[in-house]
Amino acid sequence: MSVVEPRMERPDVSPESRAAVEDFLYDEAEILDTWQLEEWLTLFEPGATYHIPSTDRPLGDPETSLFLVADDWIRIQARVKRLLSRNAHVENPQSRTRRIVGNVRVKAGPEPDTLAVAAAFAIYRMRYELTDIFIGRYEHILAVGDDGRLRFRHRKAVLDLDALRPAGKVSIIL
Repeated sequence: MSVVEPRMERPDVSPESRAAVEDFLYDEAEILDTWQLEEWLTLFEPGATYHIPSTDRPLGDPETSLFLVADDWIRIQARVKRLLSRNAHVENPQSRTRRIVGNVRVKAGPEPDTLAVAAAFAIYRMRYELTDIFIGRYEHILAVGDDGRLRFRHRKAVLDLDALRPAGKVSIIL
């Protein structure tokens, strides 16, 4: 039996930054669970992206692989508008969801004033007396504004599921 040794090197970011990122992710979870999707949009910087790769190609590139979601900023806004309209039959009435986010890891990002964030998630979706569970990991790039405010530059949810059964689709924001 092997024992995982704790990492002793210094983290790339301060404990304050890590706490701020955790609060940001927890706030986002609450915003999504309460269907405050217009407020959710304010968590993104213009030009941001939102991706969910297919379950069989989690390391795929949206340019060459099929993705469940490969939204640019315009499509993110359109997704929110559609989900909030009565024409989103798949989410009318809206599902109830409960998100659990944990194992948050924060490193310096690929560009100045960005943070690379990894976290685990479990999302429970309840609708019509059925419960679907989406389990996976987040791989985000957060931009740190001049005011210290965090915003998504790139939001990615990678599912650990082998398939999307029994739901068969992702109709909520992961």
